[in-house]
Amino acid sequence: MTGKQLEFDQRVHRLNKKHAKLSRGYRATMRKDGLVVMRPQRVKSALPVKALVGCFLGLFAFKVFLLTSLGASAYQYRVDSLAQGTSVEKAGAWVMQVDPVSEYLAAQISGFLH
Repeated sequence: MTGKQLEFDQRVHRLNKKHAKLSRGYRATMRKDGLVVMRPQRVKSALPVKALVGCFLGLFAFKVFLLTSLGASAYQYRVDSLAQGTSVEKAGAWVMQVDPVSEYLAAQISGFLH
């Protein structure tokens, strides 16, 4: 009796999970044998991860470009002057501050160019 009750509880749990997934959206598909089954639709996030990674890499490449073209001292002077401004400018200065990776990449690129 206990084994049957456990099996029943597991089946009910599986069905509840499937019902919760289907309540967020589903699509009907036909299997090879002709049976129509409902499959849960994947939930898409509001902001794609690829877009976030692309923005992050673009910002990082921009920092490396500026470090390479301006030089470390001129770049730091501009970031420092940006840090003296409004709260938005201070946030921009925090984002644009020199980090070890961008400094290393800028040194490698400037060494390659000269």
